[in-house]
Amino acid sequence: MIGCDAGPMYHMGWYHLFYQYNPESAIWGNITWGHSVSKDMINWFHLPLAMVPDHWYDIEGVMTGSATVLPNGQIIMLYTGNAYDLSQLQCLAYAVNSSDPLLIEWKKYEGNPILFPPPGVGFKDFRDPSTLWMGPDGEYRMVMGSKHNVTIGCALIYHTTNFTHFELKEEPLHAVPHTGMWECVDLYPVSTTDDENGLNMGDHGENVKHVLKQSGDEDRHDWYAIGTYDVVKDKWYPDDPENDVGIGLRYDFGKFYASKTFYDQHKKRRVLWGYVGETDPPSDDLKKGWANVLNIPRTIVLDTKTQTNLIQWPIEETEKLRSKKYDEFKDVELLPGSLIPLDIGMATQLDIVATFEVDQRMLESTLEADVLFNCTTSAGSVQRGVLGPFGVVVLADSERTEQLPVYFYIAKATDGTSKTYFCADETRLFLVSFYSLSSPSNSHQNT
Repeated sequence: MIGCDAGPMYHMGWYHLFYQYNPESAIWGNITWGHSVSKDMINWFHLPLAMVPDHWYDIEGVMTGSATVLPNGQIIMLYTGNAYDLSQLQCLAYAVNSSDPLLIEWKKYEGNPILFPPPGVGFKDFRDPSTLWMGPDGEYRMVMGSKHNVTIGCALIYHTTNFTHFELKEEPLHAVPHTGMWECVDLYPVSTTDDENGLNMGDHGENVKHVLKQSGDEDRHDWYAIGTYDVVKDKWYPDDPENDVGIGLRYDFGKFYASKTFYDQHKKRRVLWGYVGETDPPSDDLKKGWANVLNIPRTIVLDTKTQTNLIQWPIEETEKLRSKKYDEFKDVELLPGSLIPLDIGMATQLDIVATFEVDQRMLESTLEADVLFNCTTSAGSVQRGVLGPFGVVVLADSERTEQLPVYFYIAKATDGTSKTYFCADETRLFLVSFYSLSSPSNSHQNT
């Protein structure tokens, strides 16, 4: 079993990926840190396990953490240990030889754990330390996921000067009511003027905004918002409170969770990794011998035109995966209810680039159209509206009794504004779901 990624980094020509892993089974348990390296984030080499659950403070799991390179070149990891009673304790480990390009050997700090849940925080509501960064006062900062009073999700913020003693600040970095437990909190800068390069945590100033992201433990989605980080007060403020963390924007409307970014100093970009849980039952996972995957890494930048959302794209190295190119299909007219077959043969993996042109006059003349629609609407791709759905159907059999619609939907409000949703309808992947959702009157509605 493979789980959330932890501590991604670039070091001496190698990309390193650490991840939660059960070396003994395809189902949850015995969580250790797997370790793999790559030159291009496409072709990977497995290395020996980095850390195993072998102390009282992490005997129930070496959980999510983050890597930090200190000014002297030493590489440390902060991670959450699940103790024998499942309490969540923060621990320190370090690379035995930071000059080793492969970082083979790791050692746990003898004084672990270095942090216990603070007063008022549940012993299971305190996890996933972030990468450290230095503030203007010369002290390092670290954020941690938590919740207060059952429903208030928050990011706690700590200061340290020696990496073994941490001081909790009186107020959290940010908190949002009714969002529940925050996991895998991530804070990072994005440029408002440069839509090609990423920024490191030391970058701040006039042309910089900060993204705050959390993974919602209750809904299993990754939520983010764009705002301003006050480096002196250690407070983060959303640009749009109505789209605050946990109630507004998501990285991905598919299966995508517990993500983490890192700054790739080699190519000056910020790279996003996420965990993709499968829908297979544990019995199937045991039969096939593995479970879950990590997504193809993505480059992530701010949409500099609107400054209201992020833009993600597979890293440029994915071009190496293309083995065959098919002819382009141009000037394909999509009408309501139409289905146009595109002959691209059989494949287990496809990289589809599709551009859709919407009739501008129709868009402007159409009154309110499904303003309440979103990707979680119960009817999914079956719901026909004035401005959608339109897209492609993949993983389909010849009779389309099984298929995966990947589609766009434009929802328009009475004030003329519109939102475009990019969705995947997994409910139509299985035969039983297909027959329960389809009928002769709507079975033609996937386009």
